[in-house]
Amino acid sequence: MAKFELKLPKMGESVAEATITSWLKDVGDTIEMDEPVLEIATDKVDSEVPSEVDGKLVEKLFEADDVVKVGQTIAIIETEGDVEDTPGDASEEVGEEAPAAAAEVEKTMEDARETISGTSTEDYSDSSRFYSPLVKNIAKEENISLEELEKIEGTGKEGRVTKNDILGYIENREGKSEKTPSSNGKSIDTRALETGVSKKPEPVASGEDEIIEMSRMGKMIAHHMVESVQKSAHVQSFIEVDVTNIWNWRNKHKNEFQKKEGEKLTFTPIFMEAVAKAIRDFPMINISVNEDATKIIKKKNINLGMAAALPDGNLIVPVIKNADRLNLVGMAKAVNDLADRARRNKLKPDDIQGGTYTVTNVGTFGSIMGTPIINQPQVAILALGAIRKVPAVIETPDGDFIGIRYKMFLSHSYDHRVVNGALGGQFVQRVAQYLEDFDKNREI
Repeated sequence: MAKFELKLPKMGESVAEATITSWLKDVGDTIEMDEPVLEIATDKVDSEVPSEVDGKLVEKLFEADDVVKVGQTIAIIETEGDVEDTPGDASEEVGEEAPAAAAEVEKTMEDARETISGTSTEDYSDSSRFYSPLVKNIAKEENISLEELEKIEGTGKEGRVTKNDILGYIENREGKSEKTPSSNGKSIDTRALETGVSKKPEPVASGEDEIIEMSRMGKMIAHHMVESVQKSAHVQSFIEVDVTNIWNWRNKHKNEFQKKEGEKLTFTPIFMEAVAKAIRDFPMINISVNEDATKIIKKKNINLGMAAALPDGNLIVPVIKNADRLNLVGMAKAVNDLADRARRNKLKPDDIQGGTYTVTNVGTFGSIMGTPIINQPQVAILALGAIRKVPAVIETPDGDFIGIRYKMFLSHSYDHRVVNGALGGQFVQRVAQYLEDFDKNREI
């Protein structure tokens, strides 16, 4: 028995690495010569890597989505013959042995593609411009002449035509409708005139751009946000709040609070307490709408969602259950516990379910206000802006004067299908009243 090292072949000029998209064979599978073992992708080439020998796959050195350098060993194949790779420095193999072997592999792959497609005899060899095997193969399958291919504008390195470039050209070519000359001599897309819709151009990555795969959480958030905007008619109301009493009270009592309760006292539980009180005053904010928007579901419990940051930068919304039944100490403990477990990825499924209203603190990132997107199936969300020290007019029995106050903006987004401007505005105004009327003599 001998072991053969399957290396990543050179896939075209300037391609130094590739991403493994999927394995076509598993460890233990029998492989025939020229049989595809895995699929790879680069910014210029999507292709299969065939085996150069008959044998059995005994080891995978990389997993799907791993990035591999040209010339690196990606798998070990056990053969029955005397074929055996000579171990050596990878850079030497790439510089001396790899080009010849890679050229042979590339030629084999190209021949296979031509046999499969059989749709064109064009080989594009007369062009002085470099085209990857994948681009040539697509061009042949679509019967694109060399003259057409030469006219395609390339977005790759040094103006080379990438897969996205040629696919975009094909899509535009096939999707072209009849053009009607206008009075100024320019053509008009009759299909666009008939439908009233023009096709949105797809983004194209150039050879120097970095392509980043979205995380599973990121994809879910993106879908959730788009779905919310499509479902709810978003309207915003804004109000400025004087939180000087809260600022001073918190600074005065935070050390005592931590010593007595073992918890940090932040502004968030104070704000959450005010929101819960306002929801009790305006219960029609604490609702949801059924799927076909024909019925309103009035929620019995007030469960406040609290947007929190995850270690990877994404946001999650843990829920404070029955928030209106908690005093300030209980609210502080709930807020701190959920925020801490969110940072450590320790939230349980039940911690992020059942929310009826959401609060997000955009002031954490320095924003003075924001227009948050509603967290479905809720109908409203409140954004807390940054607390700023600003000059303000202070009214007293002895007259008005200018003083320094701590102020912030509250931004209220709500679903205008079921929450009108009066209710949306009155609710955020009530939150502001509770914050401004905070008792500065309050005991812990």
